[in-house]
Amino acid sequence: MLTWSSLRTRWASFLGSFVAVVLGVGVMTAMGLGLAATLDAPPREPQRFAGSPVVVMGRDTLTVEVRRGTDIAHITKKLAHPHPVDNELLRRLRDLGPVRTDGPARDAVGVDAPAAAVREVVREAGRSGGGARVLTGDDRLLADPATARDAEALVGVNALLGTAAGVTAFVSVFVTASTFAFVVALRRREFGLLRLAGATPGQVRRMLLGEAAALGVAASAVGCTLGAWAAPRLVRALVDGGVAPSWFALRGTTHWPYEVAFCTGVLVAVTGAWAASRRAGRTGPAEALREAAVDTGAMPWTRRTLGVGLLACGLGLLAWKLGTEPAELLKRKTYTTQPMVLITATAALAPALVRPLMRLVRLPGTSGLLIRENARTSVRRTSAVAAPVLVTVALAGSLLGSAQTVAEARATEARQQTRAQLIVTADDLMPLRTAGAPVPGGDSTGVRASGADSTGRRALGVAMSAGRRAPGVAVSANGSTDVRAPGATVSGTASTAVFVREERTALIRSDARAVTDVTAFAAVTRLPVVAGDVRALDDHSIIVNEEWERHEVGSWVRVWLGDGRPARLRIAAVLARGTGNNGAYVTAANAPGATVDRLDVRVAPGADSAAVATALRATGGQVRTTSAWLAATHPRTSPQTRLGLLVVLGIALVYTGISLAGTLLMATSARGRELRALRLAGATRAQVLRVVAGESVLAVGVGAVLGAAVTAVHLAGLGMALGRLSAPVAMAVPWQLAGGCVAACLVIAVGASVTGAWRKGRA
Repeated sequence: MLTWSSLRTRWASFLGSFVAVVLGVGVMTAMGLGLAATLDAPPREPQRFAGSPVVVMGRDTLTVEVRRGTDIAHITKKLAHPHPVDNELLRRLRDLGPVRTDGPARDAVGVDAPAAAVREVVREAGRSGGGARVLTGDDRLLADPATARDAEALVGVNALLGTAAGVTAFVSVFVTASTFAFVVALRRREFGLLRLAGATPGQVRRMLLGEAAALGVAASAVGCTLGAWAAPRLVRALVDGGVAPSWFALRGTTHWPYEVAFCTGVLVAVTGAWAASRRAGRTGPAEALREAAVDTGAMPWTRRTLGVGLLACGLGLLAWKLGTEPAELLKRKTYTTQPMVLITATAALAPALVRPLMRLVRLPGTSGLLIRENARTSVRRTSAVAAPVLVTVALAGSLLGSAQTVAEARATEARQQTRAQLIVTADDLMPLRTAGAPVPGGDSTGVRASGADSTGRRALGVAMSAGRRAPGVAVSANGSTDVRAPGATVSGTASTAVFVREERTALIRSDARAVTDVTAFAAVTRLPVVAGDVRALDDHSIIVNEEWERHEVGSWVRVWLGDGRPARLRIAAVLARGTGNNGAYVTAANAPGATVDRLDVRVAPGADSAAVATALRATGGQVRTTSAWLAATHPRTSPQTRLGLLVVLGIALVYTGISLAGTLLMATSARGRELRALRLAGATRAQVLRVVAGESVLAVGVGAVLGAAVTAVHLAGLGMALGRLSAPVAMAVPWQLAGGCVAACLVIAVGASVTGAWRKGRA
C-alpha cells in the first residue's frame, strides 16, 4: 500500500525512469524481432535454376583435419575458387536428361532427371576424384550467387541490431540508476521520517525496490507495445538503407523477443534502483531534521571502490590488449563495448571529480561566483546532470572516432602501398595466365587470339589492342596483364585466398592477391616489407605478414590454395601486420580459376596520361585516378557502419534528453526555498533564472569534459595499437558530431531548468 501511495504522489519524480524503461524495452523489442527475422529467414524460391528439380555443384569447400585436445575434428571452409563441374561428369549427366548451364564457369548446372539417378552418377564420379554435390528442393538456393551475399548481409544486420540492443540496455540501466539515485537524495527527509516512525532499513529498501518493480512492469508492458509498432518501420529502414536484403521481413509467429524485452525491462528498473535502495536503507532518523535536500557529503566507500576498480579494469584491459593482441582494438566489437567500462567508471567517480573541476572554473561577477559555488556544493545534482552528458559525448567520440580512425588508417595504408596513378577495376578484366595449366575439369586458362578466353571473358591482351594506336602505350607481346611502353607499366592482380593450418588446431583463411607479373607488380607497389624482397616472389613462394604463425623468410609453409589444392611454398617476404588488409601474395600459377579484377597503372614521366586512360577503358573496367579509387573503396566509414553508429548515438541522445529533463525538473522543484531566498536578497527574476541556467551549463560542461577524457583515453589506446601494428596513425575525432551532442544537451538542460523554475513560480 505504501509503495502504490508513493508512486501516485511522486509520479513526476519517476516519470524520467518510466520513459527510459519504456524506450529501452521498445528498442529491445524491435531489435529482438529484427534479430528473430535474421535467424528465421522466410523461405525463398531458387532463382538460378528454378526450372530444374536437381542442381549439381562443383566442389566449393575445403575440409581439413585438426586436433582438439585428444580428439580429431574436421573444419570446413568455403573455397575462394569453386571447381567447375568437369567435362566427364557433365557428359554423364546429359545421358540422364537435359542439362542447363547459365555461364561458361560451370560452377553449377541444372539437371532434369530423377534425384536418385543423379546422386548415383555423382557418387561414381566421386570415386575417381570428383567432389560435386547434389542439391534438391530449397537447398538449390545454395547455387544462387545472391545466397552468400544475403547471408553476409544478415550477419551485418545481426551485428547492428545486437550492438544497438546492448547499448540500449547499458544506457537504460545507467539512466535509471542515475535517476533513482537522485530521487533517493531528494527523499532523505522522507526516509528519515519513516525511520523515526519505526521503519527498519530493510523495509525502506523493500519499499524502494517495490516502486522500481511496479514501474518496471508497467513500463515494460508499454514498451513491448511500442516495440511491436516500431519493428516493421525498423525493418523498412534497414532495407531502404541497403543494410538488409530486399526480401528481409518480419515473421509473425515469434514471441521470444517480447518475453526477453519485458523481463529485461523489469530487471533494468530493479537493478537501477538497487544501489539507491541500499543508500536509502542507511538513512538514519536524524535525517528528518536536516534542511538540506541534497547530500553534498563524501562519496560512499562502496561507490568509490567500484569506480576505482572499474577504471583499473578498463585501463588494464586496454593495456593487456595493447601488449598481447593490438589488432583486437581495431575491431568494431571491441571499440563498441570497451568504452562502456571507462564510461561507467568515470560516472561512478564523477562526484569526487566535480569539486576539483569546479576549482578550475573562473566566472566573472557575483552571479558567476554563485553559479560555481552552487555547482560545487551540490555535488549530487551536478553529477546527476553530468552523467548522461558524459555517456553521450563519450559514445559519440569513442564509437564514431574509432570507426573513422580505423577507416582513415586503412585508406592511408592503401595510399602508401601503391605508386600507381591510375587504378582499373572490374570483376572480370581477364583470367589469370597460369602457364598453360588447365583448370580442373575445364580448358586451359590461357588467352586466345580471338579475343575471348575459355570462360567467355574478354582477354586483356586483345582488348588492349586499341592502346597500340594510342600515343605512348604498348601491349606486351605475350598477352599478359603487364602493359609496358615507354608510356606505362600495368600490373594485374586478382582476388584469391590461401588456407593454413596453425598449431594443428585451426584452419585459417587468409585473403590474398595473385600477381601476374612480379617485376611490374614491384614497380607499381610499395608494400610494407619488414623482411625479404617482393621481387623474390615466384611460382614456388609466397609473401605473408607477421600475423602468420610462421613468418621467417626462407622457411616453408604448407598451405591450401584458393581452389583447395595443397601446396608447399617458401616465404619470400614478410609484411607488417598493419590494419589487417596486408594479406598474402602469390603468383598466378598458385591461383587457378582466379580472374584479374584490378590493374595498377604507373604512367611514365612525359607520357600522355589521357591516352593511357583511353586505352585502359578498352578492358571493360572502370578507370579512376588513385585518389578517386581510394575515396570510393576506402571511405571514412561505410554507410552501413555509419548508420549503425548513428542509431546507437541516437538512442544515447534520447536517453540523455530524458535524464536531463527529469533530473533538472526534479531538482528545480526541490529548490523553492533557496530560490526565494535569492529573491529576498535582492536578485531579480531574470538574475535567478540566469543562475539556474548557468548551473545547468556548468554541469553539462563537466559531463562534456569527462566524456572528452574518456574519448581521449580510448582513442589514444587505438592510436598506440595502430603504431604497434606498423600501421599509419591517422586520428579522426568527430568534433562536429560531439559538438552537436553537447549543444543538444545544453538546450535540453537549460530549457528544463529554466522551465521548472518559471513554472513553479519559485523565482
